[in-house]
This record gives sequence, C-alpha cells and structure tokens, in this order.
Amino acid sequence: MRFSAATTAGRFLPQRWALRMGPLLGRIDAVLFTADERGEAGRMSVIAFSIRIVSAVIAFISQVLMARWMGSFEYGIFVLVWVTMVIVGNLACLGFHTSVIRFIPEYRERGLMDELRGIVLASRLFVLIASTLIAGLGALGVWLAAPWIESYYVIPFILGVICLPMIAMSDLLSGLARANSWALFALSPTYLVRPVLILLFMALMLFVGYAPDARTATFASIAATYATTLGQLVGVTQRMERQIPAGPIKVHFAQWFVVSLPIFLVESFFFLLTNADVLMVGAYMDPNDVAVYFATVKTLALVHFVYFAVKAGVAQRYAQFTHGDPQRLAAFARETVSWTFWPSLLMALLVLALGEPMLVLFGPEFTSGYPLLFLLVFGVVARAAVGPCESLLTMSGNQNICAAVYAMTLAFNIALNVVLIPMFGLWGAAMATAFAMIFEAGALSFTVWRKLGIAMLIFLAPKGAA
Repeated sequence: MRFSAATTAGRFLPQRWALRMGPLLGRIDAVLFTADERGEAGRMSVIAFSIRIVSAVIAFISQVLMARWMGSFEYGIFVLVWVTMVIVGNLACLGFHTSVIRFIPEYRERGLMDELRGIVLASRLFVLIASTLIAGLGALGVWLAAPWIESYYVIPFILGVICLPMIAMSDLLSGLARANSWALFALSPTYLVRPVLILLFMALMLFVGYAPDARTATFASIAATYATTLGQLVGVTQRMERQIPAGPIKVHFAQWFVVSLPIFLVESFFFLLTNADVLMVGAYMDPNDVAVYFATVKTLALVHFVYFAVKAGVAQRYAQFTHGDPQRLAAFARETVSWTFWPSLLMALLVLALGEPMLVLFGPEFTSGYPLLFLLVFGVVARAAVGPCESLLTMSGNQNICAAVYAMTLAFNIALNVVLIPMFGLWGAAMATAFAMIFEAGALSFTVWRKLGIAMLIFLAPKGAA
C-alpha cells in the first residue's frame, strides 16, 4: 500500500476542499508514482528541486557564517576566487559532462554496450587529464600576472586552482548520474555535501587558530572538494558497474569531442553569463562591493534553483524523446515550461518579501544590496518563462545554434557591464544582468520555435507548437 496525496486529502480534508484540490493532487500522484518516462523525469525534477531547496538553506547559512567570520573584505576575496574556480572547473570538462547525458541514453536505447562502456571510461580519463593541465596553466598564469593583480588576490587564486581537477571530475560524475536518472548521486555531492564540508573545515581551522581570511577559506574549500569528489567517484563507479556488464570497449573519441565542443561553448557562455556580473564587479570594484553583490545574488538562489532542478530532471528525457515521436517531445517540452515558471514566480515573490531580513544576517552593510533584488528578479523570471530551452536545443542536436545564442548574450552582457558599472556601480551590474537574461530568454525561445516548431513560452505553451 503506497501513499496517495489525493486519497489522503479525501480522508482528512472537508469534502468540498478535497474535490477542489483533486486535480492538483492527482497530478502530484502522477509525478510521484507513474512508471513512464514523464513520471521518472518529474520525480527527478522534484528530487532535484528538494535538494536545491535544502542546498539553498545550507549555502545561505554557510555564506552568512563565512561573511561574519571573515568580514566583507576577506569574504569578497574568497567569493571572487571560489566563483572563478567553479566556473573554470566546470569548463575544464570541455562539454563532456553534458554530452554524456546525450550519449548514454542513446547507447542504452540502441543496445550499444561497447560504446556505452567506452564513453564512461574515456570521459573520466579525458576530464581528469584536461582539468589537471588547465589547473597547471592557471597557476602559472596567475604567477606571471602577479605584478598586475591586486596582491591580496594572488595567493588565494594560486591555491584555488588546486580544486580544479576535482571540481571538473565532480561535474562529470554528476553528468553520468543524471544520464542514469540518479538524482541523489547527481546533486547531493555538489549541493549538499561539499558546502557543509567547507563550513565544517573552515570552523575547524578557525578553532585551531588559523586566521579568518580568504586563504583559510580556500584551504577549507580544497579539503572539502577533494573529500566530496572522491566519495562521489566511489559511489557512482560502483553503481555504474552494477548497471553495465563487463565486456569490450569501443571509443569514438573524435565523434564525442565534435559533439562536446559546441556543448562546451554553450556551457561556457551559460556559466560565464550566469556569473559574469560577479566577475565584472570584481574587476571594477573592491572586495567589499563584491561581497555585497554576491550576497544579494545568493538571496535569489531559491528562484534560480527551480530552473536548474527542472533542467536536471528533463535533459536526459529530451535526449531520449528526440529519437522517437516529435509530438511526444513537443508535448513534454511544453509541459516543462509550466514546471519551471509557476514555482519560480512564487519563489521570486517570497524572496522579494524576505530579502532584506535575509541580507541583514550577513552584516548591516549588506542590506545596501536589497533594492537590487527588484531589478534582478525580472531576469530570473524571464528565464523561467521559457523553460530549459538550452537543454532542449543541446539534446536535440542543435548545440551549435545554442552556442551562438549564448555567445551573443554573453557579449551583450559584458558590453553592458563595461558601460554601466563605471556609471552606476552595483546598479549597473544588476541592470546588465537583468537585460541580458531577458535577451537570452527571448532569443532561446525564438530559436527553439524556428528549429523545432515548439512554443517554449509560458503563455503560449499550452496551445501547442506553432
């Protein structure tokens, strides 16, 4: 006997309420218990969203404590270093962490087990080697550029590159887990375990007498990243070995690389677009301003997490449906727009209502970022209004045009930041981000409609494709 939301409501709520809520509760039951692909994608999105909600709470508490421990100046240094490492670590996968989500379901559907074993092994080796080389070049670059970098950034950046191989490997392992719909293995290490360990290691180092500065925070992040990724590697490897029988291996590296390269460009532009404002504030303003802006952006985490949760849950289904009935793909894609928009809108209103008391927890100086939320939220809701368009384009073989859209959006964003930050400070960064996200949403939605004939827009989606 299993739990049913509709049955439970009928037992404990007045009949009139139960009848009114019946359709909604029936949809919840369908998501939780239906055995088809839609139900599995819905469950993964629900799990992903739940993890991201818990992660948002953990990250918020962690960042508040870090800001309190270090002060806004040292916290701003650490923020810039850590954001840069996360971006470069993700890019060091060179697109393989996303392309495996496309190839693994395809190989499994077609029974190509030799190729399946090949991409699992080759992707891990390639990402580890590539990210290690990039880390070495990064450390060398920081050392050579030291005369032109503010002195307080040099050592934290050199220390930070030590994380790169493990950040990249963690992203690849998350992609392998997502390709198999293992939501907990895909998301828990990065969004739950790692931030908790960073906080614990930081607290431990402060307890034994280390200075509360950016260097100490970077050391704590290195330890947490290695511990998390190695544990994730063991867990994912053991589960993959149970799912994939031993046998011959076929490696089509050239094919995988050709597909991964434009995906790499898409992910690069997307990641840079998502974090360009923090990086540009770091380039033009001092660490105190970086700290305030980053804390403000962090309060929008609950809104962003809806989008990322749906994206995590549906990407592998997009890849699977692309090789089947186009109408099935279109119907599922349009449905994911609603999954993204309405929860995002609700979360946006909640964040605007609670933003100021959330920011004051970082420190009194951080409340200066609260008015920026009212501008930034427009961009976040605009992105949610079109759903995970870039995943649909990438998984359907349209990664090249998707990369072009993101290239234009990133160029637009950087140009706005260069013009607006010197004129308006943090308000300029917020304006650049909001305008760029609105442009991104419109361009991606239009591209999906032109390429696939699917209307990925919240108020058009229920009516079907054009």
